[in-house]
Amino acid sequence: MKHKDFIEIHDYNAAEVREIFETARDMKANPDKYLDALKGQTLAMIFEKSSTRTRVSFEVGMFQLGGHALFLSSRDIQLGRGEPIYDMAKVLSRYVNGIMARTFAHKTVTELAEYASVPVINGLTDLSHPTQAMSDYFTAWEHLGELKGRKFAYIGDGNNMAHSLMYGASKVGMSIAVATPAGYAPDIEVVAKSQADADHAGTRVTVTSSIEDAVRDADVVATDVWASMGQEAEAQKRQRDFEGWQVDARVMSFAKKDAIFMHCLPAHRGEEVAAEVIDSGQSVIYDEAENRLHVQKAIMYMLMRK
Repeated sequence: MKHKDFIEIHDYNAAEVREIFETARDMKANPDKYLDALKGQTLAMIFEKSSTRTRVSFEVGMFQLGGHALFLSSRDIQLGRGEPIYDMAKVLSRYVNGIMARTFAHKTVTELAEYASVPVINGLTDLSHPTQAMSDYFTAWEHLGELKGRKFAYIGDGNNMAHSLMYGASKVGMSIAVATPAGYAPDIEVVAKSQADADHAGTRVTVTSSIEDAVRDADVVATDVWASMGQEAEAQKRQRDFEGWQVDARVMSFAKKDAIFMHCLPAHRGEEVAAEVIDSGQSVIYDEAENRLHVQKAIMYMLMRK
């Protein structure tokens, strides 16, 4: 792996994404092979946002690779009191072998990567959530087999999940359609970069306001909460704006009969997704959640191994 950091899927080519997937698959099938893979190494985990899956999967993953994970909330470190990121990155690089950061501003992660001399992994920012998107595509690969020529449909807010899924689609050979209500379209720069990647890969990126157009003949249908962390003040407005945007049985009927449903969790049954969908046989949400562990172990191994 030529990369020092894992900030965006956009930074990786299709062969590198496939290498991560194949490593994750081997780790999942043969965990004992990797018990000492990162022996004696420490991962600093910076959290400005609270977390269940990100914290547990990275912490357990480091343990299973023979290393140690150190939880650092913004209340516990000087980042929350105005210490420059430059200083924090330089200091942490003297103590640890890698940094995972889950932050609000995307710039926090990119600056950490710029100034740290150890690998930096984007655990989530307001702009992107690449480890989750990688886990989603890995899960699709497990369930559907070869992904080239298939279609991924995302319904809901054009948020960090939409962005990372758009970046990832062309890397696995899938086309992606993102349907959002008016005013909630994905970032135009992300759309442009994703479209350029898709043109190179021979796939398509579609941004639309039509749920039916997005989901028609899809192999994967995904959604996310209407109000993400940090948007609680907008929750009531968003509920009004997203009325009619629930993924229910009618929406799933537009997709292929064997389509699978994904949600990065936590989910609000009865809001962005109906219980009849998320708890159905088409739902792979728990496989998706489990695969955060395996995919992130592969990323840490490939970036941090000596």
